Amino acid sequence: MDNQHLAEQKRLRYRKNKNKAAQGVFMLATLVGLLVLIILFYQILREGLAWLDLQFLNSYPSRFAEKAGIKAAWLGTLWMMALIFPISFPLGVGAAIYLEEVASDSWLSRIIQTNISNLAGIPSIIYGILGLTIFVRWMALGRSLLAGALTMSLLILPIIIVASQEAIRSVSDSLRHASLALGATRWQTIRRVVLPSAFPGILTGTILALSRAIGETAPLIMIGALTFIPRAPKTPLDPFTVMPIQIYNWTTRPQDEFRGIAAAGIIVLLIMLLSMNALAIFLRNKYQKKI
Repeated sequence: MDNQHLAEQKRLRYRKNKNKAAQGVFMLATLVGLLVLIILFYQILREGLAWLDLQFLNSYPSRFAEKAGIKAAWLGTLWMMALIFPISFPLGVGAAIYLEEVASDSWLSRIIQTNISNLAGIPSIIYGILGLTIFVRWMALGRSLLAGALTMSLLILPIIIVASQEAIRSVSDSLRHASLALGATRWQTIRRVVLPSAFPGILTGTILALSRAIGETAPLIMIGALTFIPRAPKTPLDPFTVMPIQIYNWTTRPQDEFRGIAAAGIIVLLIMLLSMNALAIFLRNKYQKKI
């Protein structure tokens, strides 16, 4: 018995030491990633803060660094988000409602679900090729904001569908059964019980998907978004540029001043992304309290 007890204690110490070693490795990996992020953020702030002012925000691109600005790019990004949301949100939520609340567990619904999950992992450049073929050439929309918005909507649509499905799936079945027991129809249960309960998760997933769309460049380059545009778009059919493409254009310039301009553009882009993420957290907490 004593030998068996000693052997168990030895195995227990070995497992504890192994667990501590694994925790140390994971912590080290986290600290390395955090350190790299801090270094990059510090370098961006050091190079970009000197160029970040009202003149930079209100000026259009220029070949001269002291006159260059990001107005056309950030207005193009806002236009893009304003078009993407009404296209992708209803389609994504509607598809999630159908798959979770209406469709039966058939081979067709399983095929659709598998394809949606696969689409969420496809490289973004593929969506750019698809947008170039369908929206730019076949539908003859050209290098317009609408073509870019439709392309980016395809990119984030699988993400919105999956996030909405998870939010709807998290709603307790007891709420559905109680609503049906009180005489509500299936659609009334979905509209008045399921969707309000799942709305915080749906909204959070949608805003995070839009945040991804803000930072994408490959699909927009494929459909012909301009790297230099002297004015902001005024209609959905106007040519456009967005902040990631403008930042990329500045980084390719040989003059050292454009590195600072690019860093200032990155700061503006980070502020927009962090603001959207903060909005997602705020809205999620707000609606969760109401529920």
